[in-house]
Amino acid sequence: MKNVLEKLVVNSRKAIDNGIYDIMETLPKSEIDLEESIRNNVHASLITEIKFSSPAEGNIRQISDPLQIAESMISGGAKALSVLTQPYLFHGSPEYFIKIRKNVKIPLLMKDIMIDKIQIDAAKKMGADYFLLIQALFDNDFVSEIDELIDYGHKNGLKILLESHTKAEFDNAVKTNADIIGINNRNLDTLEINLETTKQILENYQESKMILSESGIKSAEDVKFLRDCGADAFLIGTSIMKSSDIQNSVSKLVNAI
Repeated sequence: MKNVLEKLVVNSRKAIDNGIYDIMETLPKSEIDLEESIRNNVHASLITEIKFSSPAEGNIRQISDPLQIAESMISGGAKALSVLTQPYLFHGSPEYFIKIRKNVKIPLLMKDIMIDKIQIDAAKKMGADYFLLIQALFDNDFVSEIDELIDYGHKNGLKILLESHTKAEFDNAVKTNADIIGINNRNLDTLEINLETTKQILENYQESKMILSESGIKSAEDVKFLRDCGADAFLIGTSIMKSSDIQNSVSKLVNAI
């Protein structure tokens, strides 16, 4: 895992040095409470992800208008959008995020390898509701002071999705003040996906934090399985971004429950 994580951290430092997060304008965030909308949703709650590339998949979709994609996802029933802002390996951009924020009302997650308060400042300016932190970065000492970054986010009116992959990472994540705990079904070392990861981690879980299952979700059956495992919501990117009919793909997954 260290080689992949180290590369991701290096990319973020490069993006910071290159001024990628120097945001000039300030936009308002959504007025919708995502966690409340998830709790009250009778169907599957999806956070759908706009990403054109990834280390695991390479090019996922030809780069096109991110707003058009966002609107198709919302029409399909997505409760929130995750927007990649990391330019290296993911072909993301703060510009994509800003364009979407100016035109949609639902909550937005800034999806990046967050290692510095500069990125959190950018999230606030862009009107993000949530930003991602990855527990493994802190457990492997690539980044220090996870509590400091979470507190800084909260003080700036942002909420945090804290992602874990192993039971040890999950146990550490639950102890923090992060708002939503993500379980990534992808092993960042091998890049292999196993939906059983969510099941294994949530066995005997008794806490009340909201749980988001991430990666490898392709079908209504996957959504049902993960819901039965205890997941409250689902982050789905690649399978939707590869679809020729994004709205219909989202709708099918939303209506799995």
